[in-house]
Amino acid sequence: MKQSEEDTKQFYKLHPALLVYTNQQKGIIRSVTTVDEFMDLPSEEINKIREALYGQPGLIDAFVKENPFNFSQDELEIVRGWNNFLKAEFYLFRYLKKYAIFLDNRSPPKAYGVLALVSDFQDIVSQELPVYLKAVLLPFKGQIIYDGILNSYPVSFGPGIRQDLKERYQEAKARFGIITALPWVEIKDSDEERLKSYLSSEAMRLKYGGKIDGLIKKDPRLLTVYHQEMGKVHARTYGRCLSKIGLRNAWFAILEGEIVAGGCTRAEVERILDEIVPVEKRGFAYVFHLKGE
Repeated sequence: MKQSEEDTKQFYKLHPALLVYTNQQKGIIRSVTTVDEFMDLPSEEINKIREALYGQPGLIDAFVKENPFNFSQDELEIVRGWNNFLKAEFYLFRYLKKYAIFLDNRSPPKAYGVLALVSDFQDIVSQELPVYLKAVLLPFKGQIIYDGILNSYPVSFGPGIRQDLKERYQEAKARFGIITALPWVEIKDSDEERLKSYLSSEAMRLKYGGKIDGLIKKDPRLLTVYHQEMGKVHARTYGRCLSKIGLRNAWFAILEGEIVAGGCTRAEVERILDEIVPVEKRGFAYVFHLKGE
């Protein structure tokens, strides 16, 4: 879950130079005028300069315009993109193969897929996940990295908060997906997509029960979407139960949470549904295949 060695090298060429420029413009540590001198500073002093940069982001455009380090146009475009930095508090929530999940503490929650730099996050953060921390996320060549500094809080979380964070993560994935590029621009969901996200987990259904009812009242056609999505939920439960009693390679139909038909082929089940289900509820029936030998 690290970016490439080449990209990391380029980051450490560009970002410290921007901080040196910030230091010169703000006069924070006047004795520091080069990148080498800057890199020798203690972390507390580096953080002062870093905070000055994010407190006055106009310095990014000024740096690009002046180009005091004679960077290439491509390199300047990378720096210009840092106008879209995200400075916030996050929960370092999970390590995945491609990136680490940074879950923000805002409402509604969003989950970001973030790449490490020189060392993997597991080697940087010694605490057990989740870890509450401050970080600055930056865009870099179509991905999200952090700016090299993580400030974690020495706190641990009990079962209740862990469950809450798990539900927030599920909500973030259902509503927005995992965000892997900055800036992130919200695309307004259709009512159907919003309904599907509200139905995506038990926690979401409990939390957004009123919104689910409201969407269906607003557009009764969404009742079919509701039953199809809930049919998928019930199919997972019934599928496990039916497998336990030895059923294999069969088709079943669920209507309003109950199995109402079964057969050897989908066509057979569909025919039964046509015969026994009222016309006004026919579209509510969810058909699923129980696989197996």
